[in-house]
Amino acid sequence: MVTINTKIKERITKGLRKFQPVLRKAQASDLNESDTVTIITDMLCEIFGYDKYENITSEFAIKKTYCDIAVKLQDRLLFLIECKAIGIDLKEDYVRQATNYAANSGIAWVVLTNGITWKVYHMNFGTAVDKELVYEFDVTELSAKKQGDLELLYYLCIESFSKNSKATLDSFRAEKQILNRFIIGRVILSEAGLDGIRKCLRRLYPDLKVSNEQLFEIVNNECFRREIIEGDYADDARKAIAKQERKISKAKTKKEAAVE
Repeated sequence: MVTINTKIKERITKGLRKFQPVLRKAQASDLNESDTVTIITDMLCEIFGYDKYENITSEFAIKKTYCDIAVKLQDRLLFLIECKAIGIDLKEDYVRQATNYAANSGIAWVVLTNGITWKVYHMNFGTAVDKELVYEFDVTELSAKKQGDLELLYYLCIESFSKNSKATLDSFRAEKQILNRFIIGRVILSEAGLDGIRKCLRRLYPDLKVSNEQLFEIVNNECFRREIIEGDYADDARKAIAKQERKISKAKTKKEAAVE
């Protein structure tokens, strides 16, 4: 759980309660893109804590094309925002446009929003540039009383980008890369996971005799949906778990050797 101090929480809460009716009214009026950008800019200030004159610019050019909003802290660009009119659904074409901006400028984070829906992407710069949807939220559906909802907003706040912040977009992304159905599925199918299931069954049914191999077949073939155990994400999860197991095994061996 992210620790959000009282002052920041009050700002987020106050801003959220102010802009939810504003956004609903703007959506009903089918506000144009220019006016939507104005609302988004005000939200950046009143919810996320940025200064309109120091941290926000619409004059950031990328290959002679201007992005809608660039958010910066001192001389460091934090993320780019591609804005659409409030009544427009955020389609894949808009995602490509927004992430192309970030790729061409070497910026790791980009936000695509129509004021109501906010989609936060991370750019992966490898042999080929790729985008990753880290999370998204609907501002009108968030509750100021729910810690989890406040955290979704906090990760885009200016405080999360400070040098001393422990709750950052990068840390949130790293956590999500672990806490997903592919990694959890692979953990369950690991020897340690199967050992846990077997011990639990033996506690419930002392006379039951079952091996990890039998449990693997049941869990793998009957309990899991195919998408969890097959495909690129499943393969990546398997490799990630195998890497961690090797790391733990190596550390254990090193510790045992030191004791001897």
